[in-house]
Amino acid sequence: MPINIPHNLPAKNILEQENIFVMDEDRAYRQDIRPLNILIFNIMPEKEKTETQLLRLLGNSPLQVNVSFICPATHEAKTTSKNHLTNFYTTFSSVEHRKFDGMIITGAPIEHLSFSEVTYWEELKKVMEWSKTNVTSTLHICWGAQAGLFYHYGINKYDLPTKCSGIFHHQLLETNINLVRGFDDYYLAPHSRNTTVSQEEIQAIEELQILSVSKEAGVCLVASCDGKRIFLTGHPEYDCNTLREEYVRDTQKGINISLPVNYFPNDDPNEEPRHTWRSHANLLFSNWLNYYVYQETPYIWE
Repeated sequence: MPINIPHNLPAKNILEQENIFVMDEDRAYRQDIRPLNILIFNIMPEKEKTETQLLRLLGNSPLQVNVSFICPATHEAKTTSKNHLTNFYTTFSSVEHRKFDGMIITGAPIEHLSFSEVTYWEELKKVMEWSKTNVTSTLHICWGAQAGLFYHYGINKYDLPTKCSGIFHHQLLETNINLVRGFDDYYLAPHSRNTTVSQEEIQAIEELQILSVSKEAGVCLVASCDGKRIFLTGHPEYDCNTLREEYVRDTQKGINISLPVNYFPNDDPNEEPRHTWRSHANLLFSNWLNYYVYQETPYIWE
């Protein structure tokens, strides 16, 4: 899927070096095709890294995608330059009049806060309410998944005794669902979070289907029966070195943290980790874009 992004977005050079098909706005305009319009509500602190990770996965399918970025108006980003935000981001108020084929709500390292304590919680609630009528399908990731489950279905998050960090095996519970079409019975995915959700509480909601779980990491993938809301508690978009960067960051802060599980060879942080989840991450995003966005969205929004 060629991704239509601004020609000077920093992620563009990285993606081109990885042989990811990207095109600038001029070339996209000349193609007689109805592109998918995807909105990314990026609340991760290092926004440029998250942009590259998500665009890499969105670029692995044969359709054209227009990507727009928004960030909270009610929170000042501390780890992304104002110049970058000014050039490539807008706020919800600037796009709420539009319709989008798909939306991604990212995670954020704020699990220690209750939802009501998050500075942009009211703004995020407006976005999630708006998505019911203005977005064909929304993919919620990590804390974004917990926020979405709480807002839409009243499902709480719970503190973990220790951080869930590492690469975990997941078992498919449903195999005839398009979102996991082509998946192996077991697959690997990264997790990085201090809170979790209850499998029993999710199972009590008739509108929701649990698609995969991990014995160690708990519920991973949940979908509403109509496909409008997808909840992903892990981070399949993570680069190979992301968990290492988080581990180094936390240890340098003096946080007593264990090594990410099943990540460093021989549990030796001096050895290079292996990227063992790439294929299923690409398949998941490709399935979402095709079956839940492209196949369901109208050619012309009314």
